[in-house]
Amino acid sequence: MYEAYWRLRHKPFDRLQDAQAYYPGETHQGALLKLRYAIESRRAAALLTGEPGLGKTLVAQLLQMRSTPRTNPWIWVRYPQLSAAELLVTVADAFDPKAAGGADLRLDTSVRRITDALVANVSRGRHAVLVVDEAQALPGGETLESLRLLTNLTANDESLLTVLLVGQPTLLPRLERVPAFEQRLSVKCLLRPLTLEETVSYVHCRMSAAGAQREIFDSSALDALYRLCQGNARRINRLADLALLVGYAEELPLITATQIETVSDDLVTLAAE
Repeated sequence: MYEAYWRLRHKPFDRLQDAQAYYPGETHQGALLKLRYAIESRRAAALLTGEPGLGKTLVAQLLQMRSTPRTNPWIWVRYPQLSAAELLVTVADAFDPKAAGGADLRLDTSVRRITDALVANVSRGRHAVLVVDEAQALPGGETLESLRLLTNLTANDESLLTVLLVGQPTLLPRLERVPAFEQRLSVKCLLRPLTLEETVSYVHCRMSAAGAQREIFDSSALDALYRLCQGNARRINRLADLALLVGYAEELPLITATQIETVSDDLVTLAAE
């Protein structure tokens, strides 16, 4: 709606642009490096955690996009609120789609199917990755224990796959209650909010990727974005996007702190109602 007014190719803060307009924040770059090392070294398990809105899923997606052909397949479990048996069947069906759709929920059957598929995968010189997104939603210790079983699958002293847990910090105390699994995590990465300087660079990066030819957010707007969003990328995206809409509606030449604060106040008011 507002793209033509601001002379942009697309909405700069749209979620669909996250990967194309990726901003290399310090903790994000560190997580990418460490997780790539874990996967390419064929470690059994790794952890990526952080508060909501900091870009955990994006980091995992970038890992897959930048992986080599030998790191394959990537299996994603995006809604992990499953029993231990259901989770393993879901994973088995993903690794062994030709046999999918069966009603056998026995753990040993699922583990055998997964093992057979992974052994065949390794024989082709490949290494699989299982990404469990929103892992804090995994129900009960039994489900975590079923994932731990998968980290035990090896051939020639190498793991057959890497289990990557992606979740909020509430996952951490649950992992501590399953020490056998927690000890298999070779890499643990914590995403932190953007600093003020990173917030400014983040907004510039998103705007530049959208084709902005001039400064649209002035310094007061950028300060307000950081102050109100505390470096949370998802909140920055939401406020900045709505501020661009307000600026378009009011035919403003640029976005100032006034627009950012007005949008923020409106969102707080709506939430309170």
